Amino acid sequence: MEIISIYNKFKECGVVTTDTRTLKGGEMFFALKGENFDGNEYALKALELGARYAVVNKSAAVAASDDPRLVKVDDTLKTLQDLARWHRSMTFVDGKPLTVIALTGTNGKTTTKELIREVLSVKYRVTATEGNLNNSIGVPLTLLRINSETQLAVVEMGASHPGDIKELVEIALPNYGLITNVGKAHLLGFGNFEGVKKTKGELYDYLRRTADKVFINVDNPHLCQMASERNLQSDPERPYSLLLPYGLDYQGGVVLFSDEKHPFLRILCGGVLINTNLVGSYNADNVMAAIAVGVHFGVSFEDAVKAIEAYVPSNNRSQMTKTENNTLIVDAYNANPTSMAAALENFSNVSAKCRIAMLGDMLELGEDSAAEHKAVVESALSRTFCIVFFVGKEFSAVSSVADGSSAMFFNTSDELAEYLRANPVKDATVLIKGSRGTRMEKVLPVL
Repeated sequence: MEIISIYNKFKECGVVTTDTRTLKGGEMFFALKGENFDGNEYALKALELGARYAVVNKSAAVAASDDPRLVKVDDTLKTLQDLARWHRSMTFVDGKPLTVIALTGTNGKTTTKELIREVLSVKYRVTATEGNLNNSIGVPLTLLRINSETQLAVVEMGASHPGDIKELVEIALPNYGLITNVGKAHLLGFGNFEGVKKTKGELYDYLRRTADKVFINVDNPHLCQMASERNLQSDPERPYSLLLPYGLDYQGGVVLFSDEKHPFLRILCGGVLINTNLVGSYNADNVMAAIAVGVHFGVSFEDAVKAIEAYVPSNNRSQMTKTENNTLIVDAYNANPTSMAAALENFSNVSAKCRIAMLGDMLELGEDSAAEHKAVVESALSRTFCIVFFVGKEFSAVSSVADGSSAMFFNTSDELAEYLRANPVKDATVLIKGSRGTRMEKVLPVL
């Protein structure tokens, strides 16, 4: 079935879903197939629950049904992506094509996306990625949420294998791009750090071909090298002809020291004090990125600062909370060697009577895993922490380097939580960080 015909059906609905549990009536249901499920098996149920149409694979058993509400295609995922690209292309604002800002990076992309959303929302109606729906399914779903009210779109893009960003930019067709940083993550898929840079750089590759703009942290040598390799600075008269530079140093910002009275990130920039609700100096680049994007799109510096100061993080990302017994710094949504090093460095500078680190495995590091986990153990134990708890099989495998030190190792976060119930922690400042798969948030109720 041609994409135009499907698009006309989509316009009848205005909403797509891939989960029957979210149906409210009138949606277009896409029957996607995963490793452990097949949405085609739920297509008829989706129609019963009120979906207006159900897009299914021609090869699926359900396609034998003559229900006219079934839209039969060769590949439901590709159709979802094609529909999203078409919808993005057919959306106009004041007679001009919709502007889409794409961002990716090893660390900080979700926080940066949220900050950019908050800043741009001062002046525009913004459609942005919800949570971290940033993959081959999440990006199309974000684009299909664009409606007649949308004036700007901010699309987060994740990657774990070469070619992932190339696929996503060909769907979203961005006009602007931003890479927060590049670091050691998903090395199992990328192979090495050069693989990370090449894949993230696919965003630069696309924007170079289209001669569109790149927001770039010019304080970051890796990003500058990646831009230079792609000849984005080719015009000697205008060294940033395709680039929109930003950066803490570039913008004259200074991170102020944190203490018990001022535990959150504070930045002095242009004589203005920016008081955030974020934990960690590593978030300074994310703040400066949001200000740069906002100012470029006509949001005043003062209004951008107010929006950033009003933003409160959630979902276990750079959060600081106080319980009855302790102060918790929770950054347990994800972890890799780069973000772990930044978190430990920041935690070392936190003013507290007793600092305790609870660190979970960093996943998807492939053959570098043992060396990277050993490096984290050595780094953590070289600092003046009261004790460090390590969680996961990867950390346990290198526990020998911690002999005689103030460290304890647990295979799972459940085991650590059980230990903490029997041995309560009180009057401490606690860093909780690990990859999503280690479920470090399980220790929160006992702290």
